[in-house]
Amino acid sequence: GSALEMATEQLEQRRAHGNELRDYIIDSILKIIPEARLNGGLEHRLPGNANISFPGLEGETILLDLDMHGICASTGSACNSDSLDPSHVLLSIGVPEEIGHGSMRFTFGPQNTMEEAKYLCDVLEEVIPRRRAMSCMWLQGQNTARHFSLKGEN
Repeated sequence: GSALEMATEQLEQRRAHGNELRDYIIDSILKIIPEARLNGGLEHRLPGNANISFPGLEGETILLDLDMHGICASTGSACNSDSLDPSHVLLSIGVPEEIGHGSMRFTFGPQNTMEEAKYLCDVLEEVIPRRRAMSCMWLQGQNTARHFSLKGEN
């Protein structure tokens, strides 16, 4: 009983904080990174969780850059983080496999700050264009992101 009490004590504050960070990161990335795509809808989204595709790139290269800047992220779902395959969830909602390979999952909790969220966006704003300039996938098919829609999108 005490553990449940402690877990739910500040649930609303933690949820609001997670939503604020999540929404800031989603809005910022979609504004500053051309052709970045949010995977999943804006409604009915978990607090502190954003999954974004960066067409033309492999997620592993983005992970290396983020790691060098002290940022932790993932290319797959939490339950399948050791796989190099694109997330089966992304594939099931209509994300093409080649774009799913460039998807990143960002998660954050009560310990994360808005300064860290801004830092992540600043790093991505530098990393993604630099990586795309070196990417054959991006240079050969940079309009791929415009040619798919997720199931349920109009």
